[in-house]
Amino acid sequence: MQNKRVRSTILMPVFIPTAIVMILLVIGTSVNPQLASGAFEQVLSFTTETFGWFYMLATALFLMFIVVLAFSPYGGIKLGPDHGEAQYNFIEWFAMLFSAGYGIALLFYGVAEPVLHFATPPLSEPQTIAAAKEAMQIAYFHWGFHIWAINGVVALTLAYFAYRQGLPLSMRSTLYPIIGDKIYGPIGHAVDVFAILGTLFGLATSLGISVSQINTGLNYLVPSIPVNTTVQVIAITIITGLALISVLAGMDKGVKRLSILNMILATSLMLFVFIVGPSVFILNAFMENTGSYLGNIVERTFSLQAYQQGDWITSWTLFIFAWTISWSPFVGIFIAKISRGRTIREFIAGVMLVPTIFTFFWFAVFGDTALNMIMVQGYETLISDVQNNQAIALFKLLENLPFTQVVSALAVVLIVTFFITSSDSGSLVIDSLAAGGRSDTPAWQRTFWVLILGVVASVLLLAGGLQALQTAAIVSALPFTIIILIAMYGMWKALRIEGHRNESLANENHLPPHLLKLDAWRDRIDYITEQPSREDVLDYIKGTVMSSMTEVAEKFRQTGWKPEVNYDEVNNRAVLELQRGDNVEFWYEVRLTHQDTPAYYQEGVTSKESVTSDIPQEHYHRAQVYLRRGGQTYDLYGYQSESVINDIIDQFEKYLHFLHESPDSLPWRMQEHDEHITLEQGSVFDK
Repeated sequence: MQNKRVRSTILMPVFIPTAIVMILLVIGTSVNPQLASGAFEQVLSFTTETFGWFYMLATALFLMFIVVLAFSPYGGIKLGPDHGEAQYNFIEWFAMLFSAGYGIALLFYGVAEPVLHFATPPLSEPQTIAAAKEAMQIAYFHWGFHIWAINGVVALTLAYFAYRQGLPLSMRSTLYPIIGDKIYGPIGHAVDVFAILGTLFGLATSLGISVSQINTGLNYLVPSIPVNTTVQVIAITIITGLALISVLAGMDKGVKRLSILNMILATSLMLFVFIVGPSVFILNAFMENTGSYLGNIVERTFSLQAYQQGDWITSWTLFIFAWTISWSPFVGIFIAKISRGRTIREFIAGVMLVPTIFTFFWFAVFGDTALNMIMVQGYETLISDVQNNQAIALFKLLENLPFTQVVSALAVVLIVTFFITSSDSGSLVIDSLAAGGRSDTPAWQRTFWVLILGVVASVLLLAGGLQALQTAAIVSALPFTIIILIAMYGMWKALRIEGHRNESLANENHLPPHLLKLDAWRDRIDYITEQPSREDVLDYIKGTVMSSMTEVAEKFRQTGWKPEVNYDEVNNRAVLELQRGDNVEFWYEVRLTHQDTPAYYQEGVTSKESVTSDIPQEHYHRAQVYLRRGGQTYDLYGYQSESVINDIIDQFEKYLHFLHESPDSLPWRMQEHDEHITLEQGSVFDK
């Protein structure tokens, strides 16, 4: 039984090439770490010198695309059916997207980056007021809109094609508007392999940075613990075991709870530093730095320091952007998983504005507090400490604040929990990619990816430390940048088609459905004032609706169409499908749903069950129409058979009108393995 389950979930053309590359990497770097380190350095130099401009241009395009999309008419389209609702509330949503590895970067660079830029700025005189301003502007630029635009574009394209068009939640689906069903062939497999490799290297970089900071924090708290790769590999091993427990617990029990804990700890740490630090200065600097960032965003976006010598741009801007691109499949798929039911505009506003504002305030609290200590309090040794070891920056800052030991211990715990959430959520995403977008994978497969992620991070640390991790992230980002650009174009094309469909359907003149319900005005009043029970609506769907669908199906069968009528007992829905060829597939569904009874009906309810029981019912039920694009808001209950048939034909005629008016339309179809998702969606409407 177990073997059958494994065979049904794993996608061998994706899993095997990825596993082979990982095994070869582990063996190669383990046999000769010095040779591997030298090779990493040469590859890094070639990639950044040759393709640095491409990374910057692509990042600019991602930002422009997502901003334009937010203000376009397409912003109101839902990432899912029109009737869908958000799966997680805003706090849970933000906590999970924030904890998806991003918190590690803030903890590591929140103090270190402003201090390092202040000591050696690319343009200003070192350790001056101008250098302080430039340092904060650079930090804002590196961790502001641009990196969230990268993650946002990937997440948005994935969510749109998976939840709106019924394709697998996998990177290959983003290419469907361009290559069609070829996404299920070698091209699609290659895209997912690149996505997995990029995610592995990006996550390994994040985990390597995290474990170096954990090691430094433990050494700070317990000086007898040395700072070396041996301790870091041991830490990776222990924390990978904890991540395995979380990943086996699943998204809601493991990842969500740890993410909320992360947010509580991170916010508590930030508020502590804000309160005991120079609070007024932090607020003033936050406002000023935000304004400077917005005023210079265009110039910095296209700046590659072409007329200056040195590798500053490579070590900082290109690395951070390429690092973000390399693991954007992980962050993107993870964000897409938790963003179903939100509109495109709501999604973009949430992903772009909230994390960016939080990030800016984080850097204002930690970065400006550090600069204030150096410039005002004379704590200049902080510069040399950070230059010698970036991972010590946070702990050296806390050293000059009250309750040092307690708060430093809290920081170490926070870094560990961020490590765990990055590892477990990343492993879930990689596992889903390797299974063709499925989430119902067996435990052994999730275990494999958790372990391989820990092994890759350990091996890269042994082969060259953070330099090797940085190289892997930047190089793996190159092919995936091209994939994201193609996906971006594909989504724009798909949105234009959907917009044209909505426009063509809106302009098609048909009688409104409610005018077809009943012939007599007295019957219409009875219908409006009645609150039907569950049994009434179920009997109506099984009787009138099913018989009407069967009659329509028989007529279409005589005209050469392939009709199919089914009743789903689990989700209480009647479904009519009409198909002709590969590109034309019409879907009409009537589903039992319920809504809360309005307050003005709580007294004197006229439903049958409430009259007999003399107890007002809390819900009234509907026979709601659903098409491929989601619920149609109107209720069929009370239609006579002739009216049901007319409504089916009206919707079918609109569907044909759209196909006729949109010759470049795409044959969006629910794939076979997505039928399970459809059933799950339906089950939430009637418990």
